[in-house]
Amino acid sequence: MPLGVSYAVTFFLFILLLLICLTGQLVRWRSKLPQWAQGVWKVSALVSQKPALRLSLVTLALVLCLFMAPLNMFFLAEPPYSSLSVNVTQLETYRLYTVPYYLYCCLLALLSCVMFQRVNFELKLILLTFALVAYEVVFLHGVAHRSDCYVLQLYGNQSSPGVLKEPKILAGVWLFIFYFTALILARQDELRCRVQFQLQQRFLGECEEIKTMENLNHLLLQNVLPAHLTSEFIGKKHRNQDLYSQSYECVSIMFASIPDFKEFYSESSENRDGLECLRLLNEIIADFDELLSKPKFSGVEKIKTICSTYMAASGLGNISPTESKKDSDGNYSHLRCMVDFALALIGKLESINTHSFNNFKLRIGINHGPVIAGVIGAHKPQYDIWGNSVNVASRMDSTGVLGKIQVTEETALVVESLGFSVTLRGVVSVKGKGELTTYFINTDRA
Repeated sequence: MPLGVSYAVTFFLFILLLLICLTGQLVRWRSKLPQWAQGVWKVSALVSQKPALRLSLVTLALVLCLFMAPLNMFFLAEPPYSSLSVNVTQLETYRLYTVPYYLYCCLLALLSCVMFQRVNFELKLILLTFALVAYEVVFLHGVAHRSDCYVLQLYGNQSSPGVLKEPKILAGVWLFIFYFTALILARQDELRCRVQFQLQQRFLGECEEIKTMENLNHLLLQNVLPAHLTSEFIGKKHRNQDLYSQSYECVSIMFASIPDFKEFYSESSENRDGLECLRLLNEIIADFDELLSKPKFSGVEKIKTICSTYMAASGLGNISPTESKKDSDGNYSHLRCMVDFALALIGKLESINTHSFNNFKLRIGINHGPVIAGVIGAHKPQYDIWGNSVNVASRMDSTGVLGKIQVTEETALVVESLGFSVTLRGVVSVKGKGELTTYFINTDRA
């Protein structure tokens, strides 16, 4: 009867601990849990957040295991202390064979301390040491008479076994062996957990470094190639003969040059052999690039700079041929964006002139039409665009006038439909194209 009661109480306590530990895993069924389980769920959530509570529950579970191992041995009937007056057959009624059974229970209880791998070694050492001392006292003193009677039952009064065959002595030896075995296993578990933690931290650190390097490579590649092409080159191996290209039905192209800079540039000692001139040009180009960071000009892509000429295009990007054709049929938002960008460049250069006491003027040429975009080169790749539309835009710049934006007749009609005012310049002789009628875009809208 005491055995059943004690094990029933212990079973109930272990079930309660198991519910507290596992209820937090049933998040998706939280709304379906009964009212009493909701309270257990809250306790489980609190335990998952508080390391001190988790350690307390582990300690409670270990103490229960260590305490329950020899508990029921104290409820057994004790044989009389006068072994000479007791018949061997009468000793069978006291169930003396349970002495080795409770020894095995105590040994298993010692090993249970090793099962909790996340518990630190110091706590295991304290629990195992207290358990060893308590068990040694129980077997060498508390149930020593019961052990002697068990020896009498086995061997009788005629013969006496060796010292190591006595259950109380054997229990003490086995307890020490399992105690040191449990300590060795606990120490190995802690060392393994420490190594695993260090490896995990190193792995997380390396992953963070890899992620940082990927972000840096992504940013560096975005400074060389357009944003929609970075995914094509990051993480992919391209052979030297591989070519990336894409055709666009309608793209706006702009060339903006500063012809006055050639006269301004000189390699005199006052300019530190031209270094100060290049420094000013770099400031101008950097201010032009800064305009591209505005959301208004997100569709403009800088292609390259050729000496003091700034080349850009709009209408490029990760779009399908169908969308590009639709854009070319009637929606010229890319051309509107390019004209606004050209006007912004003129205003930016005027601001630079005010601060640097110069009088630079932009000469801008704009055209729109089909182009082919691609990346050339395996090392230091260069993104560029090709086509007749690009050549015409370059000619609009080279044959243009300072402070003016020159466009072809076809582009002028589209620009005028977008709300800009244009002024006829006349017929201009263009190299390789013959005579072309060109227009100037006014800086103010009609």
